[in-house]
Amino acid sequence: MKIGLDFDNTIVNYDKIFYDVAVEWEIIPKHIPANKLSVRNFLREADKEERWTEMQGYVYGARMDGAQLYSGLINFIQQVKKAGYNLMIVSHKTPYPFLGPKYDLHAAARKWIEKNICTENNSFFNAENIFFEPTKEKKLERIAQLKCDIFIDDLPEIISSPNFPKSASAILFDPDNVHTSFALQRSGIRVLSSWFEIQQELGL
Repeated sequence: MKIGLDFDNTIVNYDKIFYDVAVEWEIIPKHIPANKLSVRNFLREADKEERWTEMQGYVYGARMDGAQLYSGLINFIQQVKKAGYNLMIVSHKTPYPFLGPKYDLHAAARKWIEKNICTENNSFFNAENIFFEPTKEKKLERIAQLKCDIFIDDLPEIISSPNFPKSASAILFDPDNVHTSFALQRSGIRVLSSWFEIQQELGL
């Protein structure tokens, strides 16, 4: 079995680092909830979309070290490997930010993977099983090309796309429980809020 994982906001939890950077830049009040979604919503409502875009490039590049793993992910990966399944990462990630300094976002992400997703100095993912695609369309093509049996993503528009391979089973990762209505509208797509739930769902 081949299991594909998205990267940003599926493997990587950016809540604390986005909040910390926004406070450092003095562009949000400190009292708002300390998570990425709240930071994004505040800046958009304040008509600061460009500032939000610039912050994404900065976090995904220079401040990637401050990003965290979602709880339960390492145990999930260990159980997947124990079951003998193949794991791969397929992410929509541009090589460089749209605004601000030209950070190498792919290199920053790979460095983060090497540092955080390993045990006894052995990475759970080989370099040839990590794919960063420049567009969502290319990401969907890659998922189909790899013939993933299961794909786990936090974006409804990916797994509900007409180009999402019909042979793949989809799981929508929803740690903030913001896509409950999506679960009712889309039959056959499981919406789960933690890696523990995903592990149980797959019988691992």
